[in-house]
Amino acid sequence: MHNPFNQVRAYLFMSLLIIMGLIIVTSCTPAIAQSNVSIQDHYKDVIMQLPKRVEVCENKTVSGDKTGDALMGAIIGGIIGNNVTKNLPDGGTAGAIIGGMLGHQNSDAQGGTRRVCREETRYTESQERVYSHSTISFLYNGKIHKVRFQK
Repeated sequence: MHNPFNQVRAYLFMSLLIIMGLIIVTSCTPAIAQSNVSIQDHYKDVIMQLPKRVEVCENKTVSGDKTGDALMGAIIGGIIGNNVTKNLPDGGTAGAIIGGMLGHQNSDAQGGTRRVCREETRYTESQERVYSHSTISFLYNGKIHKVRFQK
């Protein structure tokens, strides 16, 4: 006699074998696919600049021009001349002339060489190798494809 329970059991056993076979085949597929894949990191050289402040001095030739002192004397003399001689018409002019002459005469400006300093920003450079990008190469339908990406 034919037992239906044994037949169901046989179907279950065959289904289990098929499922196990599929699991084994699908778990092998990534290993096969990975043999056609390569990932490469790319690097580039960059120049790093570190700023630093330095004092730069140089000797400059100066003319000893007394014009600035004479002009300042003329301005002060004109103001004083206007205030002292309020009723006279040319008091400011006379004060400016006298002040200009005194400013020029008493100026301590001298020609020659003097040291002039100023601060500047200079840079110390160093070369560093840094990560640029990565590429993944893979074979698909007989053609090699490359894709660029950032990690």
